[in-house]
Amino acid sequence: CSEDCTVKIWDIPAFGLQQNLTKARKTLVGHSRRVAIIEWHPTAQNLLLSSAYDYKVLLWDISQAGAVILHPALLLSVSFNSDGSRLAVTSKDRRVRVVDPRLGKILQVYKFHRANKVLYIDGLKMLLSTGSSSWKHRQMVLWDDLSEPLYEEDLDGSAGVLFPFYDPDTHMLYLAGKGDGNIRFYELSAEKPFISFLNEYRSVLPQKGVMPKRGLDVMGCEVFRFYRLIAVKDMVEPLSMIVPRKKVDLVFQEDLYPLTAGNQAAVTAREWLLGINRGL
Repeated sequence: CSEDCTVKIWDIPAFGLQQNLTKARKTLVGHSRRVAIIEWHPTAQNLLLSSAYDYKVLLWDISQAGAVILHPALLLSVSFNSDGSRLAVTSKDRRVRVVDPRLGKILQVYKFHRANKVLYIDGLKMLLSTGSSSWKHRQMVLWDDLSEPLYEEDLDGSAGVLFPFYDPDTHMLYLAGKGDGNIRFYELSAEKPFISFLNEYRSVLPQKGVMPKRGLDVMGCEVFRFYRLIAVKDMVEPLSMIVPRKKVDLVFQEDLYPLTAGNQAAVTAREWLLGINRGL
């Protein structure tokens, strides 16, 4: 997505890029201002959400022409739950909302936490948001519903947005701040205290992206990988999160890599639009 008001779908060759790609597989046209957010549906085939500065949220079936659902809103962050039947959003008014993505109906809203980012915690049936408290401290909040917080913690007085990343296989949560290189990591559970602080990585270089789980070094016990852009050296540097184990080259660590979601869709876009929910 970009400032030309379009969303483009690209095919990356199976063996990687050998030359620059100049032609998109499909261009989705439906927004009139810059597109800021795109998010694939977690279970439905070819279903894509886009949000732009024209106060439109569009759900596209990319196998067809045109958007299939339109909601009026300007969003800062979106997250589907594990079967895609609910959509958590934060918007310009900094409130957390849970929405029925098929109908656009608001199911719950909480207005006393100024949220920037929101993330469904798959497997634990919880929702996590990051934002700021009434005292302007950076804050993370955990919910089982939006009637009241299940857990909340003020972290520091910095101004940068906190980006949450969650690994449902290890129940690990990573918080990376915009504009700084620090990464806090936690373990989440369904029982009190719900969130346990583990450690913090500190650096002056901010992170720019993460590696999908399928690209990790499983025989090296790598459980997460960030990437940093070092502009002065024209270099992209990986930052790996590794669990120390003995004889890692000889034994596959099944507890670190349990059965997980695959890359095959559980339902078609049409089935989901008709109301069928199915997890991966």
